[in-house]
Amino acid sequence: MKKLALAGLVAAALTTACNQTKTTETATSSANNETGAAADSTSGLPGLFNSYWEKQSRIDPLSATAYGDNRFNDQLPNNQTRAFRDTLRTFYQGYLTRLQTFDREKLSDNDKISYDIFEYEMNHGLASLKLNSWMMPANQFYGLPISLGQYGSGQGNQPFKTVKDYENWLGRVRGFTAWTDSAIANFRVGLRTGVVLPRVLVQRMIPQLQAKDIVVTDATQSLYYGPITRLPKDFSDADKTRLTEAYKKAILTELVPAYQKLGTFMQNEYLPKARATSGIDAVPGGKEMYAYDVKYETTTDKTPAEIYQTGLSEVARIRAAMEKIKTEVGFKGDLPAFFKYLNTDAKFRPYKKPEEVLAAFEDIHQRMLPNLSKMFGRTPKTPFEIRQTEKFREASASAEYNQGSPDGTRPGIFYVPIPDATKFATTSGMESLFLHEAIPGHHYQISLQQESTGLPKFRRFGGQNAYVEGWALYSESLGPELGLFKDPYQRMGAMGDEMLRAVRLVVDTGLHSRQMTREQAIAYLLANLSTTPDEATSAIERYMAIPGQALGYKIGQLKIRELRAKYEQQLGSKFNLSTFHDELLKDGSMPLAVLEKKMDAWAAKQ
Repeated sequence: MKKLALAGLVAAALTTACNQTKTTETATSSANNETGAAADSTSGLPGLFNSYWEKQSRIDPLSATAYGDNRFNDQLPNNQTRAFRDTLRTFYQGYLTRLQTFDREKLSDNDKISYDIFEYEMNHGLASLKLNSWMMPANQFYGLPISLGQYGSGQGNQPFKTVKDYENWLGRVRGFTAWTDSAIANFRVGLRTGVVLPRVLVQRMIPQLQAKDIVVTDATQSLYYGPITRLPKDFSDADKTRLTEAYKKAILTELVPAYQKLGTFMQNEYLPKARATSGIDAVPGGKEMYAYDVKYETTTDKTPAEIYQTGLSEVARIRAAMEKIKTEVGFKGDLPAFFKYLNTDAKFRPYKKPEEVLAAFEDIHQRMLPNLSKMFGRTPKTPFEIRQTEKFREASASAEYNQGSPDGTRPGIFYVPIPDATKFATTSGMESLFLHEAIPGHHYQISLQQESTGLPKFRRFGGQNAYVEGWALYSESLGPELGLFKDPYQRMGAMGDEMLRAVRLVVDTGLHSRQMTREQAIAYLLANLSTTPDEATSAIERYMAIPGQALGYKIGQLKIRELRAKYEQQLGSKFNLSTFHDELLKDGSMPLAVLEKKMDAWAAKQ
């Protein structure tokens, strides 16, 4: 999956942002003001979009950092207050009202796309503020306690190259105590009203808050001490000494107490009252939350019941394909026995060190390179790297992609969790995983979008789940055309990856709208996937933590496959796959209905 740049902040209140402790120098503040004035003074629809993005970057500075806008790297707004939600409501409504002063029919084709995407996002932003989700501000899968560590480790989006960079991070740290206090207050409102997390998710969350590289007595052992271990050599001795002491103080007097306070609260006060149920529909307002999640994550009007039936149909189709591969390799048992064989036979676990796993992924990269030019006319300029997931989050992490910066100074990174290299199976679908998370999946789509300077920034740096993940899942199907999947076990792995996205349609809607229990959902995964009980459990707990998100993959992929098949039939010999891919990616992410309208217009011109 793509690692969300929002890092747990949908946005943050303008008023709250202004109240944060800052280390920004006067010159930087002046530059910010000039930029804002310039954005607001631009006329027409581009001026509206520029103004929106400028304010959005100020109120969601973590995302701004992820997108390479370093003006607000010292800020960590508190997005857990009522003032924050009130300001967001005014923010979304104000821009929606301004948008509707434009006559859509008089706009250019591309501006019509921008209009439709912007209207969609503002309406969904307003809809989200009617929900009770704020009473559950974090869980084991997302939230500021996790994302802050990725920023502050010195190996993530936050830059640590100059003295000012190091001072900026200290400013950002100072906002964490206020955020933690407000998050605890919101959790307590949830306790009073019954809007609480499932107990099992809280049990996963507590060890993260109490991790040995988070709650430390020796600051040098902290995850957040990482930037000090890599202080640039050109810093003066005085700066090195000053920053080292400041980081030690921030770790021991701000970060550790905040994590301890939240961890103790979750352990002693929240866990005893956490719920035994699995689905979000079990809490007050939960049905409305899930209806919103399904609509937003799929960008369609499909109901949970419709998606559930689609899931059952896709599971049956993919099982039949798996049976064919099982017969092809000569395995005599049934499908569950074949799964067990794939999961336990030692020949599928050849690795001894993490470096060997990373090298195997790079080998996949090199094997497909010669065929990429046949499939894509446009390729990204953004560099690309494969890295092992950081130890502090490796145990509960999935393979994922973190976008690079638009200027190319930070590469796009394919992160692979390898807690134990000897247990990493070649049959896990390594080729399809690379196609999805790396090339041509997330790296191509996100990088090309960010590099499209002609798009408004809310389109360059935004994204709809069904398009983003739908493209990545569709990319997996390109394996044969890219020279991969020659090994039947890699094809089986690819089938397993597609099956995972199909069973998600069943278990996500089952958990959150059909009273399916966590245990029933885990059993369904194990019956249909070559996976381990631990992996199945982790997957189901992810779907419990972020309802609806897992639906976007298959719904988006099915739409892209449907469009390709439609145009292949319509255009016949005039259909060119490379041109189709370029057009699909050219204008960036958008809701699926907007995408289909755009692609139909493209096909009509061929």
